[in-house]
Amino acid sequence: MKRISLTINGVQRQHIVPEDRVLLDLLREDLMLTGAKQSCDRKGQCGACTVIVNGKTVRSCLKKVTALEGAEVITVEGLGTPANPHLIQEAFVLAGAIQCGFCTPGMILATKVLLDSNPNPSREAIQHGLRHNLCRCTGYAKIFEAVELAGRFLRGECTPAELRSKVDDNPMGVSHSRPWSMLKACGLAEFSADIDMPGALEIAVVRSPHHRARLKGLDLAEAQKMPGVIGIMTAADIKGANNMGLGDNQPVLCSDNLPVLGAAVAIVAARTKKEALAAAAAVKLDCEVLPAMRDAHAAMADGAPEIHPGTPNICHTAGQIKGDAKAALEKSAVVVSGNFYSPLIHQAPLEPEATVAYLDGSGEDAQLVVIGRSIWIHPHAQMIQDAVGWDNVRYIEAFAGGQFGIKCDLTSEALAAAAALHFQQAVRYIPSLEESMWITPKRHPFRMQTRMGADADGKLTGIEMEMIVENGAYMSIGPNIIERALAMLSSGYNIPTVEVDAKLVYTNDAWGGAARGAGPPQANFAVESCMNLLAAKLGMDPYEFRRINTLQKGQTTSNGQEADEWAFSGCLDRLEPYYQKAQKAAAAHKSGTIRRGVGLAGSSFGVGEPGDVSHVAVEIDPDGGLSIYGSVADPGEGNDAMLTQLGAHLMDLPMEKIRLITRDTETTPDSGISAGSRQTYMSGQALVKAVDALKAAMAETGAKTRGELEKAGKPARYMGINTMSHTGMDLKTGQGKVWDAYCHGVQMAEVAVNTETGEVNVVKMTAVVDPGKIINPLAVTCQIEGGMDMGAGMALREEYVHGETVDWNSYKFPRATNAFEMETILLETPRDHGPLGAIGVGEFTLVPTHPAIINAIEDAIGVRLYSMPATPDRVLAALKSTDG
Repeated sequence: MKRISLTINGVQRQHIVPEDRVLLDLLREDLMLTGAKQSCDRKGQCGACTVIVNGKTVRSCLKKVTALEGAEVITVEGLGTPANPHLIQEAFVLAGAIQCGFCTPGMILATKVLLDSNPNPSREAIQHGLRHNLCRCTGYAKIFEAVELAGRFLRGECTPAELRSKVDDNPMGVSHSRPWSMLKACGLAEFSADIDMPGALEIAVVRSPHHRARLKGLDLAEAQKMPGVIGIMTAADIKGANNMGLGDNQPVLCSDNLPVLGAAVAIVAARTKKEALAAAAAVKLDCEVLPAMRDAHAAMADGAPEIHPGTPNICHTAGQIKGDAKAALEKSAVVVSGNFYSPLIHQAPLEPEATVAYLDGSGEDAQLVVIGRSIWIHPHAQMIQDAVGWDNVRYIEAFAGGQFGIKCDLTSEALAAAAALHFQQAVRYIPSLEESMWITPKRHPFRMQTRMGADADGKLTGIEMEMIVENGAYMSIGPNIIERALAMLSSGYNIPTVEVDAKLVYTNDAWGGAARGAGPPQANFAVESCMNLLAAKLGMDPYEFRRINTLQKGQTTSNGQEADEWAFSGCLDRLEPYYQKAQKAAAAHKSGTIRRGVGLAGSSFGVGEPGDVSHVAVEIDPDGGLSIYGSVADPGEGNDAMLTQLGAHLMDLPMEKIRLITRDTETTPDSGISAGSRQTYMSGQALVKAVDALKAAMAETGAKTRGELEKAGKPARYMGINTMSHTGMDLKTGQGKVWDAYCHGVQMAEVAVNTETGEVNVVKMTAVVDPGKIINPLAVTCQIEGGMDMGAGMALREEYVHGETVDWNSYKFPRATNAFEMETILLETPRDHGPLGAIGVGEFTLVPTHPAIINAIEDAIGVRLYSMPATPDRVLAALKSTDG
């Protein structure tokens, strides 16, 4: 132990610390300065823990406190407050650089150090200054703009007041700042791991180290004797159904079948996390290790054992039949084929898993309270209730550090709830990043053997596809992933005949779940690749080929749904001058080591699924404001802004008079999941209906206030319900109306390929998007930019290998140094049924990005890549195969 004197946020302090104590733990655990975040298991890989020490950026997870004698430390809490923010914090809010906000404190402090030393940095200097700081939401573009804006503020060139939206600005169509963005900029937004729960037990989970095994027994004796251990629970201690998955085969704790590396078998509760982890490591597993089937080919092989005994490994089949594709392809002037592969991909939210659970009350009347980062709190509360066998479960959603579909599934919550109930004490479950990667669903791998044809005039004739989707070990939403892929298979194009045979296959690998786009991104890779292959075979320009094959009003999609509106062609038309300019620029770089290419891809993304329903309530407040109630999660996409701006517009109120109550099952109706770009379309329209009911009551009674409404015998609160009543798609034929509306867009990638190293750099992405009526242009642009960055990662560098991918160095999603220029052009074609004509955009945004980039690579070097990601090794191998 050593006594250290230092200054933190202007306050002189003394601390007696052990030699291995790092600054991050001192700040978060001792001083409750939780603005500094922990993402990378204290490896210095993420920058979320960045603070300033003696005027320089320091990753506090690496810095020993014993090395800080006399140091001056500044955390984000010491920079400014919501009432008196620093100009850099103002700039991040106004530029739209804050989405989930998990990375924001570290970004802001890194920016301060950069601007202190270089008041007017170049874009390259900004990238270098933020090279240690990761962001998964934004694509870095708005962060770079925030740094530049902060420089302008600090140089006195403009002020925040000049850029803030005004009180009398129309709530609709204006880029108002998000409701919680300043709280996040000041490090005060409370994420799950930030919650102080004095006296809570820390839990650790004992997990299988094998990809496939049978559990024969557990030896707990040594672990139970270890210091600080309160107890150990197994599957036998769970009183409920012991299932936490969306299917019926994912136990909270396993007792026999261990189908995947990381399957949970026991929970250790201890006084400290260190003690819990030590005891968990001491639990001995007696396992019969079995041969693992890590991919679909192995799992489908003759004689392959069933991964879940009694259930075939081919666990779901679906198809799509429109006309006679086989006959159409036989008559086609040109046919192309390919075996396309989209790998297992991690959604990679920066925040690891974290859950707090406790019993509120005593005895059988106690309420089991779970605090986590769900985007579907009402169903998840019910799932926890069923899993652990407790009738009264409340779920509170903390701020979440991104999710991108990963929190459609229960992960850490059921384990924490089971432990709180069993040990009858509050518990915290804060798994490492590595463990978080083990226990969360991923984007499904797709293998797509595809044939696609066109006639001599360049018109598409049909497509055949054998689609094999690797489900992984547990059932989540695999069948829905296939259905979504089929229902958007034709994208924005008219494909007259379609025949698809799709299989979902269990494997001994990480299980697939929701991931941004959820099915269409994988299928679109094959379709858009074939579009380019056909254009080349016909000697047509890829843009012109897409233009003449764009679906027209009255024609039908691959699932037979008639296009009653189709803004896709308008997006393509708007892109044309950008495409012509990019083609001319690339033409000058078709030889030599660095070669340039241009690629296109599009998407028509459906929203409003059959049977979907959302409930939103409104209440007129005593001060004349409006409270909006709905379980509308916002882990970064902007739902809070959507509800606030829409509510203010509908009631003709200033935005500060709108109050959101959205994160608690006890105070909200069920608004459905925040996924699939559904919240704007579904909950936004439910809000419209609720306000209409309130306004009708006020008009009927002549009331203008809550008091007058109640005096007239009317309630102050009204519910809006938005329901999708169409019937959906037949699973055998893949025909039927699936979507109530579509978001349309096209993207263009410009890339530079090094033919000696195989390295691919995205130079620029250009997106033209029509998301209907736009509520907040900046929020829409931010979603598009973040999606394009994620799509670029999918195209070039991201692939998850279960058991080998363990941190942010081994999972290579884009860094600030990989950032590229982005340009977004927004079109507005109001839709018939969305709130004031609006629909969602967040899921759509990456669907065209990766195929556009892969197409651009081929344009640059004449080589087609059929598997992603296009790593340097794969690019070089493809080049060598054409040479030989």
